Amino acid sequence: MSLGVDRVLVVIGRTRHKMVVVELQEAVKRGAKFIELRLDFLAKAIDFKRLTPCKQCPWVATIRRPSDGGRFPGNEQERQTIIRQAIVSGAFEWVDLETDIAKSIPRFGPVKRIISYHNLTETPQDLDEIYARMLKQDGDVYKLAVLAQSPTDVARIVRLQKGAPKPTVAFCMGDIGQPTRFLSLKYGAPFIYAAFNKERGIAPGLPSLAEFKTTYPVRSIDRDTRVFGVAGDPVGHSLGPLLHNHMLQRLKVNAVYLPFRVPRGLFKEAVEEYEEIPVEGYSVTIPHKEAAALLGREKEPNVNVTGAANTLVRRDDGKFLAANTDYSSAVDSIKAFLTQRAQDGPVAQLSQVSCLILGAGGVARAIAYALHREGTQLTITSRTEDRSQRLAEEVKCRTVDWHARHNVAFDVIINCTPVGMHPNVDEAPVHFSVLKPGVIVFDTIYNPETTLLIREARSRGCETITGVDMFVRQAARQFELFVGQEPDLALMRGIVRRALSPLTKAVEATNVEGPVSDEGESDKSPH
Repeated sequence: MSLGVDRVLVVIGRTRHKMVVVELQEAVKRGAKFIELRLDFLAKAIDFKRLTPCKQCPWVATIRRPSDGGRFPGNEQERQTIIRQAIVSGAFEWVDLETDIAKSIPRFGPVKRIISYHNLTETPQDLDEIYARMLKQDGDVYKLAVLAQSPTDVARIVRLQKGAPKPTVAFCMGDIGQPTRFLSLKYGAPFIYAAFNKERGIAPGLPSLAEFKTTYPVRSIDRDTRVFGVAGDPVGHSLGPLLHNHMLQRLKVNAVYLPFRVPRGLFKEAVEEYEEIPVEGYSVTIPHKEAAALLGREKEPNVNVTGAANTLVRRDDGKFLAANTDYSSAVDSIKAFLTQRAQDGPVAQLSQVSCLILGAGGVARAIAYALHREGTQLTITSRTEDRSQRLAEEVKCRTVDWHARHNVAFDVIINCTPVGMHPNVDEAPVHFSVLKPGVIVFDTIYNPETTLLIREARSRGCETITGVDMFVRQAARQFELFVGQEPDLALMRGIVRRALSPLTKAVEATNVEGPVSDEGESDKSPH
């Protein structure tokens, strides 16, 4: 079915008519060709005559009640009266009608109908029956927006979208369900919802129009699009989607890389459920690296050595190859730094330095094994004493209690904990008194690149290695495993650093996400 509109339905919700007009005009400037007006946001009576003069593309009228995540303050009779007024006003080409009221508001003129169902608390067990009843109603597009609480919910909504007999937009709200918003396009959805201004808080997991320009290639997603992604908890901070999608587009690979939030303990279940998609490869992050190692039918040697994997790649037989690209990338980052520091003099060897590793998770394991192989004198500490003791026994090195970490002498300190990672940027894993001039401080966190630890280390005369170099090196190896093409490291570093720069973030906050409002709006409307 051809809708004659862009694949992105941009959602605008403001409390004042004046600001609605401003955002309508700005959205069109930024490429919006299909706009939903959330009329339930408006604080005063709706004046369609004031809105119509700025109309430059098709509009959808939506007036959502609180039980469905909206903010219309009146009673149901008043709401339905406004819906009818919107339909006959001539301002809208589309109207959104909840499935329980669709029968009581008949079709009028050329206005097309989205029949919708919203559930802000769960993905109901009888969703298939609800959808079957909706299909019997007089609609042009059918929309289902439910809350995902597990990977099973994600798989159910993907299955429903894949089998849709009529134009349907089916997705899960929330972080766990975010991939379904993009996957709906892969399996035939006529459009995808996007917030003009993400700060409106219109719906949990709703991407912004800006993200479709910078991160997700939604206009090229089709049934043949391959799917890769980053799996972890959290994943919202990850630059993996921006970096990998940029490189996929640059090298003309029909694929998309998505964020899969998988709660602790559910990784095996998620991988099994996402066979429904299928996901061809995962970048694996906290806290699933050890679980990922167990899922590899075939394993690269460093996975067997470390017991951790940060990469899974689906082979032709459907089974996964497990790899650990952290293993070499960390050592390569340190060696490159030592080589650069030496300039024309002798390069320090890793066998000549002592290193304190903070943490005993997946990244720490990979780095500990890699440095052990180089002959580095290691000391390991973590907040979970038994894990650091086990790792120290495996690599035959010293371990100390977390509370005694400040008493250890070292040439290099490597932070492999999430302490200091966005959004907790005011935290550091050690007291700054241990940061002596000449010490090398390596923080594996890359978002932000200049963590509090790195900032303090520089101010105290330490030499520093940020997580960006390691992140790019391991991501480049993952990309090669995923699609068989070697990416440009320098280009990837540039992409990451631009994304992390304060200037870029300031521009995004003011120019990309739309005019700044003093209205203090927030909502949890389901789109």
